[in-house]
Amino acid sequence: MKTLINDSIGDLEAALKNNSDLQEKFKTNPIEAIKNVEIRNPKDTDYWIYRIIVLMLGLAVIGIIAGLILIAYWNDGSSKDNQLVTIFATISSGAIGALAGLLSPTPRK
Repeated sequence: MKTLINDSIGDLEAALKNNSDLQEKFKTNPIEAIKNVEIRNPKDTDYWIYRIIVLMLGLAVIGIIAGLILIAYWNDGSSKDNQLVTIFATISSGAIGALAGLLSPTPRK
């Protein structure tokens, strides 16, 4: 049976203090005992993290596109507006790249 710990050494220490069977396994063969310890990553179990990040990046992209449309509509040809368009386009392309990285599936080994 695998022992579940969170992603920290403190959790491993607490699991060792509370589980006498795990203590004995570590005394006899620490390599095999550590293979039976499964590390839980909060990102694997808490899907709201990804939902919030995707929502915020999506809203940022939509807001920037709306801002670019408004700037293009009210543009009088000044260089200040052209710099804003460049800055907004750079930020939105970064946000789109982050969304693509988050939404693409991770390769399985």
